[in-house]
Amino acid sequence: MNVFNCIGRVGKDAVERFTQGGKPVTGWSLAVDNGFGDNKQTIWLDCSWWGERAGKVAQYITKGSQLGVTGELGTREHDGKTYITLNVRDVTLVGGKSEAAPSSSRQTAQRREPAPAPAGDGFSDDLGGIPF
Repeated sequence: MNVFNCIGRVGKDAVERFTQGGKPVTGWSLAVDNGFGDNKQTIWLDCSWWGERAGKVAQYITKGSQLGVTGELGTREHDGKTYITLNVRDVTLVGGKSEAAPSSSRQTAQRREPAPAPAGDGFSDDLGGIPF
C-alpha cells in the first residue's frame, strides 16, 4: 500500500485546470524538509488533486502557506530529470504564510484579555496530601 503523509510549505499557488473531458485537477508544488541541522534537505513534490473539492480549496493553497497532505507517491520523467509526484487524497490547512506578518487581505483578530475566573468556582486548592 502506498500512503504518504507529510507537512510542508507551498512553493507556488495552486492552479485548477480541466481535462478535455471536463474533469478538474488542481496542482501545486510542496517543499518538505527532511533531516535537521547540517543534514537538512528540502524535497520538492509535484502535487495533483483530482475532483471538485480540490477546486474549492485551491484558493487557500497559496505560496508560503503550510499544508498537511496525504496521498500516493510516484515519479515522472521529463527532459532527463526525475520528479517526485504526489497524487493527493486529502489536504489539511495547517497554517498561514507567517503568523508575524498577516496578509492585508485577512482581518487580524483583536486581542482580548482573558476573563477573570468567577469567585467560588467550587474547586478546592487542597490536594489532600497526594504525592507527585
